Amino acid sequence: MKKYFKRLWKALWDSTDLDEKAEAALKEAKSRISEMKKELADVKKAAKNTVAQAKDVVDAAKGKKRRGKKPNKKNKTNNNSKK
Repeated sequence: MKKYFKRLWKALWDSTDLDEKAEAALKEAKSRISEMKKELADVKKAAKNTVAQAKDVVDAAKGKKRRGKKPNKKNKTNNNSKK
């Protein structure tokens, strides 16, 4: 009798696709979580950049010179290259 119920229970589980749906949902959730982690890393990086630029605005309001890479002078000529 016990064997009969075990086989019946297994047959019921085999006839449903509940476990396949659960596995698919779990896989989808994991992939979404990994994509969210990547996006949050990008947001964190952008937020740090925004904070740094906000500090530059405050410094400019105080009258300090602009920080960063100096602009390239286009009219600069090299005497050695003309020879």
